Amino acid sequence: MSKGKFLINLKPKLGFNDIFRVGKYGMKLTSFGLIKLGAGSSYESSTGEFEVALVLLGGKCSVKGNDFGFAEVGGRKNPFDGKPHTVYLPRRTEYKITALTDVEIALNESPASRDTARPTVISPEMTRSFGIGRENFTRNATVILDEKFDSEHFYIGEGMIPSGNWSGYPPHRHDIDNPPAEIDMEETYFYMFSPEQGFGIQKIYTPDGRIDETYTVKNYDTVAIAEGFHPLCGAPGYSMYYLWTMCGKNNRGLISAMDPDHKWVVGK
Repeated sequence: MSKGKFLINLKPKLGFNDIFRVGKYGMKLTSFGLIKLGAGSSYESSTGEFEVALVLLGGKCSVKGNDFGFAEVGGRKNPFDGKPHTVYLPRRTEYKITALTDVEIALNESPASRDTARPTVISPEMTRSFGIGRENFTRNATVILDEKFDSEHFYIGEGMIPSGNWSGYPPHRHDIDNPPAEIDMEETYFYMFSPEQGFGIQKIYTPDGRIDETYTVKNYDTVAIAEGFHPLCGAPGYSMYYLWTMCGKNNRGLISAMDPDHKWVVGK
């Protein structure tokens, strides 16, 4: 695994792949990893003092604990093959994942100071999808876990960018609590491509120029976005997927502020 200022490259191995922990890259509320299992193998852990969201990227598994059991979760082959299944687990929960097929799971963790929802399967039917933008900045979003769900910090979804298009455009940020105009939520982007040799461009910048980063992102890359505007685009010929996990200390929601230099594009 190699690392940039906010970019983490990953060549996943079987088992748990630790991508970053709370306190790294300016992230105060998020830990992120990837669980990769071969059919028939298992992974056991405890949520400890964190709430956990297991987003199935592809494959099927069971998820069981001392007082709950989900015999079969998942179904899509990969993120380009349908909507996700997600398992939410509250703090202080022991769990065991057993792969029914080869499976890849995004592991989202956030520190929990209270009891939240019971272990829950969020099925594809419980998500909501919609299109955003126009012209060459159209993209599709699927919201998995929103402010209506009893989570302390999570707001999680998936983005799908068609060949050569932009997303997160006009550039937006959500790092100041100033509702209803903007709320403070750090964000993690995790990328996959079809075909898998594809790539995209991710930019992160702040108005004062303190941060001005541009990355080439590839399959299994992750970018940690504690602050700043963060538009991205995909290379022509490839479908670009990104899992977005936002964590807010005080508020949750799709509320952001656009870069005033580029906001005019919306009304063009």
